[in-house]
Amino acid sequence: MRSNSFSQISRRTLLRGAGVTVGLPWLESIPVWGSSLAQEGSEGSFPKRFAALFMACGINPDHWWAKGAGSDMELGKSLAPMEPLKNKMNFISGLFNKNSTGVGIHPGQTGNILSGASLQKGSELRGGISVDQVLANQLGQQTVQASLVLGCEQPITGYHETNFSMAYSSHISWQNATSPVPMEVYPSLAFDSLFDNRGSRRNQSVLDRVKEQAASLSLDVSGGDRAKLDEFLTSVREVEKRAERMRMEKESAAERAQDQPLISMKRPDNGLPEDIREHMRLMCDIVALAFQMDKTRIATLLLCRDISGLFYPFLDARNAHHSASHNEKSDEFERISTYYCSQLAYLASRLDQMQEGDGTVLDHSCLMFINNMWRGSTHDSSNVPLLTAGGLGGSLQTGRVLNYRDKGDDQRKLCSFYLSLMHRMGHDADRFGDADTPLADL
Repeated sequence: MRSNSFSQISRRTLLRGAGVTVGLPWLESIPVWGSSLAQEGSEGSFPKRFAALFMACGINPDHWWAKGAGSDMELGKSLAPMEPLKNKMNFISGLFNKNSTGVGIHPGQTGNILSGASLQKGSELRGGISVDQVLANQLGQQTVQASLVLGCEQPITGYHETNFSMAYSSHISWQNATSPVPMEVYPSLAFDSLFDNRGSRRNQSVLDRVKEQAASLSLDVSGGDRAKLDEFLTSVREVEKRAERMRMEKESAAERAQDQPLISMKRPDNGLPEDIREHMRLMCDIVALAFQMDKTRIATLLLCRDISGLFYPFLDARNAHHSASHNEKSDEFERISTYYCSQLAYLASRLDQMQEGDGTVLDHSCLMFINNMWRGSTHDSSNVPLLTAGGLGGSLQTGRVLNYRDKGDDQRKLCSFYLSLMHRMGHDADRFGDADTPLADL
């Protein structure tokens, strides 16, 4: 199977230049991904993608709700950004991670958010592989890059007062029980990984290096594909320009740091964007391009780490994220909750604008927005806030409100939800984490 997958990758239609490779979106007139099936346009023939977006420290519970179904669904104030996409969204409440309860606050509620594993205290890390990496191990050989692991806030080291490592607060993607997946926080480097952008020519536009091939390809495709190709290349160039500005900031920071690790410096001295809005938006665009080009089908984006120190002056919020979460019913934290929901809405809308056959990239994906707790003041992780967007190739019904709060603990396991996603993605696992049955009614 692996050799066949590599063969499929090698047959992809790519634009190649000096030290750069540009993948292409689905086109109706040529088999971009080396498979004639996807050219037929049937719903089940397109790749299925999964992405997890993470926000820490809870939400405003007074405004995090939904009721009804489909076009009649009503959304709470914090979910308002999803209004245009509510037919393609699911609001899920009542799920929980048993191993994140009764173990103390913060790190013990975060390091297993995608694994459901029991975490070990002390100097030795021990938890479990996360759902994204299980999928990457099973399906990643079908793409050039097994998974994309991004973050918008630097990880931190040391130990929490509960004696859990702060590594658990800083990472949601784990390749095994003892090692988190290295997380890319610099947008310029994440952009480079998409296009295999290497060497001394990284400051030269990737599109300039493939423009002759792009012009030649444009002559061989249909009129509709020509317009789609132009739109795709324009979007790549727009993201590239923004990433290039951040590349220069990172290089300047590296020069100032000298022997000091960049990770130990504060934003923006370490080269990360000063405005978190710019950082998150660009990381979402990079995930969108990765999915559109079928560079990878698995992604995680840590929007903010647990015990986050991010500030939001554009939201008229005086307190940093963690401090604000301790007054979770305040108007300030409601604005913060809404802002994070808007990141899911932005990525979902980007994918929904990308045509694939009779559907869109969003229709063939599942985006999951998840938080490690319900209320920040009480560190309540007995009800995990969770939204999904996208129908995963028709295998996931959308436009629903699913409430598991009144179910028994065995029927509301977060890992049962992950097991259900695995099955829909084509990985027929018997169990995952603490679950051995899929989530009912999903």
